[in-house]
Amino acid sequence: MPKNCGRSPNIKVKNLLARLQEKEEKIRLVLESLAEENAEGVPIIVEGKKDAEALKALGINGPIIEAKTGGKALIDLISLVENSGTREIILLLDFDRRGREMTRRLKQRLERTGTRPNTEFWSQLLQLVWREVKDIEGLATYIETLKHKISSF
Repeated sequence: MPKNCGRSPNIKVKNLLARLQEKEEKIRLVLESLAEENAEGVPIIVEGKKDAEALKALGINGPIIEAKTGGKALIDLISLVENSGTREIILLLDFDRRGREMTRRLKQRLERTGTRPNTEFWSQLLQLVWREVKDIEGLATYIETLKHKISSF
């Protein structure tokens, strides 16, 4: 006999609403922590301008480095980080295959220079949105959609 057999639609709706609220809360907490670290001066590397704009729209206003702006090669990006004197940098690249690969390569190269690459925020967000969001620029829209779904219950 199926698990949901005999459950009323109201219970299913309440469970769905609870899951959506929990997801929205977890994303909000990750973004708040990200904003705090960034405000303390820890730079964030994103892929491009739209990703940086999305973070600013989400209230993240500290230093952001755009990896793909201006035709930067990976070595140029590493040099930029090294020359900035920062001991830690947050990697927040896209969630697609290319973004995951770039995160892995950047992490390895930054570790060799003595800079601590922080991928915790990226990993947490990836776990929460990997099926629905493929890039950082899509986060703000996704959060608005999530809030709309919650308010429509």
